[in-house]
Amino acid sequence: MQIEIYDLKANGASISVELTAVCDSFSSLLWDIEYYSSGRFEVYISASPHTVDIFRLGRIVSRDDDSNHFGIIENIKIETNAETGDYLTVSGRFLTCLLERRIIYPTMSVSGNYGFIIQSLIKSNCIDSGVRTIPGLTLGDVTGKCWGRKTRLQVSYDNLLEYIYKLCEIVGGSINIKNDGNALVCDIFQGTDRSILQNNNPHIIFSDDYNNLLSFTYAADNSIQKNFAYVFGCGEGSARKKSTFYNGTEPTYFDRYEIYSDQHNLTQDDKTSDSEYLEMLIEKGKESIVLPQSASESTIAPFSTQFEYNRDYFVGDYVTVENKRFGLIQKRIQLVGMIESYDQNGRSLTPTFKEG
Repeated sequence: MQIEIYDLKANGASISVELTAVCDSFSSLLWDIEYYSSGRFEVYISASPHTVDIFRLGRIVSRDDDSNHFGIIENIKIETNAETGDYLTVSGRFLTCLLERRIIYPTMSVSGNYGFIIQSLIKSNCIDSGVRTIPGLTLGDVTGKCWGRKTRLQVSYDNLLEYIYKLCEIVGGSINIKNDGNALVCDIFQGTDRSILQNNNPHIIFSDDYNNLLSFTYAADNSIQKNFAYVFGCGEGSARKKSTFYNGTEPTYFDRYEIYSDQHNLTQDDKTSDSEYLEMLIEKGKESIVLPQSASESTIAPFSTQFEYNRDYFVGDYVTVENKRFGLIQKRIQLVGMIESYDQNGRSLTPTFKEG
């Protein structure tokens, strides 16, 4: 496996991407793929005039065995030591972080399916946006049934990337920007269900019984959840527009955790009917819901003969995790992150799972 370094230059609204160097002699590499955030990378390498010259801020870092994830160098640190030598630490996030450089401006009122809405947000703020354009950015494919869900929303001044990931968490999908020659292509996709609760795909099971679960940490926190939203919009007093939102069956008694969502700035113009405005309030209610925190972190066998990462399963997929010793089984849990690291001890995989 080699690291490739590309020089990224803007030519107006377009870009040029040129391979600058190939590196295979690093001390360590961390490649952290995340489903509901940009993810990050870190390269630790001996410092020399050559390595300092090729690892520059703003350049793209990729791997020759990963055609989907491309990092942009955001941080550089040089450390010198007479005894241990000189080292360079290069780090950054993957290309979706470019969307963090924009806010949603001006106010957008849009309806349709979630895939269309996310593409509209990107197009209005990053592509058809004059000097706000992100050079070379284009819209790619939309894949996965979750994006077909429809809604109506109004949003102003939120950070673009944070808001898009908020929508992703609502439907269970994600986005990714990859380097495709001289274009940065933004794909919208959904993970695959590979758990024991379905029979369309081979089951992926991590278990101490199968010797592919090397360590296991489980945590649950019920205190943070909010499952019933009172949403109040424009107007004053008893004339104020309002709605509620909850998932599935209305929670009651001890199971009810309420939250107030103030959407006084959600405006209603002459073209927006009362029913359409209520749809927008309901969408704000969805964004206010906070699920119970239940997550597990593990170390899994990196060279398992049963399942191979990025061949049999991917970040975003639903799998099954069980610890037979303690009687814990998570029949359908989402793999939301995978830290893949290489150092003098070899390769390791540290996944993060989240129920949802």
